Amino acid sequence: MSGTGSPPRRPALAGYGRQWIDDEDVAAVVAALRSDHLTQGPAVEAFERALAERCEVPHAVAVANGTAALHLACLALDLPAGSVGITSALTFAASANAMELSGLVADFSDVDPLSSCMDALTLEAALARLPEGRARLVVPVHFAGHPCPMDEIAAVASARGLRVIEDACHALGADHPDGRGGRLPVGSCAHADLAVLSFHPVKHVTSGEGGAVLTRDAALAERLRALRSHGMEGRPERLKVPEEAFDPATGEKNAWYHEMHSLGLNYRLTDLQAALGASQLRKLPRFLQKRRALAARYAERLAPLPFARLPTTREGYGHAWHLYVVGLDFDALGLTRHQVMVHLRERGIGTQVHYLPVPFHPYYRDRCAGRAWPEAEAAYRRCLSLPLHPGMDASDVDAVADALEELGR
Repeated sequence: MSGTGSPPRRPALAGYGRQWIDDEDVAAVVAALRSDHLTQGPAVEAFERALAERCEVPHAVAVANGTAALHLACLALDLPAGSVGITSALTFAASANAMELSGLVADFSDVDPLSSCMDALTLEAALARLPEGRARLVVPVHFAGHPCPMDEIAAVASARGLRVIEDACHALGADHPDGRGGRLPVGSCAHADLAVLSFHPVKHVTSGEGGAVLTRDAALAERLRALRSHGMEGRPERLKVPEEAFDPATGEKNAWYHEMHSLGLNYRLTDLQAALGASQLRKLPRFLQKRRALAARYAERLAPLPFARLPTTREGYGHAWHLYVVGLDFDALGLTRHQVMVHLRERGIGTQVHYLPVPFHPYYRDRCAGRAWPEAEAAYRRCLSLPLHPGMDASDVDAVADALEELGR
């Protein structure tokens, strides 16, 4: 490394991702604060309708966060305890943890070296290690905003009797071919039972915290709504203890009465969060356009660097660019990843690593001893996520590229 001092700091580069909040978002939250409902009110249903329309799916169920969405999706499928679910080795731990919390056993596939996503080949290889019929679920992860080849994965799942949950937490706004010359938005559930989204501040749309489960199955949507609110049921036609449920004088349902029909949780989204999410969702096309322009600028600036490997996109797939994950040859640089991150941090540039493979975490490590996920590990060893969010402009990308160029001098 060389250099004679640190350049001026750029607030937009302080982290690898951050929210973009404007006056319209603030006004939406203020309106919710002044309404009659801070939670369990109409703003949640309005947000759900907007999500369903955007993702071209009949049902959207808003929940407290992306992990809650994954957990409820697993619970809603009601799979036998001890069944195996397969997810990508290269993802955040929540993709696997949600299965474990639902009484399932998480297992892992390797990833396609082009996109760092699960595909049909890596899924088949993971299934080949298991006794026939043990696996009951697959959770493909749209890594960094690049969609998995869901049609191929769904074909394998159908042949093997697997249910499918798309972990689309990185990929709101992405799309992929529909096989008939058209496009399908991620979240449409054309090739999945359920899809999950996250609205954490680093994601495309934020509600502070928040998530959603999408589905085409009305029965699954109904189960999800019950599970997110303690498993309670209040509809008269569904109540099971009539002597408690109905007023003996009028026959009407007692105004206070609810029954718990299943073991649920409090995973509700508030109206404040939903109002912010709905406001943000209206800006999604602009956010996507900005992210894609920034990714193109990164590609232009970083392509000449001999130690950098740029992210790639499958032909015909619409990348949402949640993350810009560059591969760096740390050996060629003569630096560790930590040293590179410190070099960038000293210049006001925040970075992150996505991800330590899930089987490397101590909770899973002993279970996975003796097994390997070579492409996931190779991606992890070289990866570094650079700043990417709508608050940046081309000059911010140039500042990051300039700082990386210094490393090779």
